[in-house]
Amino acid sequence: MALQYEIIGTTLPVAVIKLAPGDRIYSSSGGMSWMSQTVEMETNTGGGLGKMFKRALTGESLFIVDYYVNQGEGEIAFAAEFPGKILALSLADGQQMIVQKDSFMCAEKSVDLDMHFRKRLGAGLFGGEGFILQKLTGPGLAFVNFDGEILEKTLAPGELLRVDTGHVAMMEPTVDFDVQMVRGFKNILLGGEGLFLATLRGPGKVWLQTMPMSKLANRIAQFMPQVGGRGESGGTNISLGQLFGGE
Repeated sequence: MALQYEIIGTTLPVAVIKLAPGDRIYSSSGGMSWMSQTVEMETNTGGGLGKMFKRALTGESLFIVDYYVNQGEGEIAFAAEFPGKILALSLADGQQMIVQKDSFMCAEKSVDLDMHFRKRLGAGLFGGEGFILQKLTGPGLAFVNFDGEILEKTLAPGELLRVDTGHVAMMEPTVDFDVQMVRGFKNILLGGEGLFLATLRGPGKVWLQTMPMSKLANRIAQFMPQVGGRGESGGTNISLGQLFGGE
């Protein structure tokens, strides 16, 4: 029987998953939001030291946590950590998806989570999301969380799509990913798009995210007030917690 789930919410969604005896899902440690009392948890290395090291490189925790029920049914939820969308990926046996790092939420135990290196050094140095991505391999159901809204595009063989770095959320492994320098001196100097653009070449599907968190953070930082204080810079930033009454 297929795993039963529901994705609830819009801006800050949550994936609520129903567990029956025999179902087993896992996530990074600290990823769970709430669960019913019938759900058991088991923390483990998820495949030994090698797997732990790979997860650390992709921004995940060293350990993973398995969730299951022994009797009856249970419910467990994984909430988004930032405004965006949760996608449920139903992967066939051997089917793979390449996703941006830190996007993994949870998956059935049959789904393998591994790191994925970009083939070209330029893509890693200037791609906006680092050199390492995550690779999910089926069979099974996996949940991923991306920034903002999600747009899906299907690229024909040889079709090229240029994307501002950071907007690439997920792709099929058949899509070739690279980063190229923007052409033209005026475009580089005055275009406002930076020196590099990501290039995606088909065939295959790609998923683009509309609001990379790096851009959102930079935008918010522009509106953060500063007050005189200690430090070499002559001022200190006021945190969001201070603005809203926190310490």
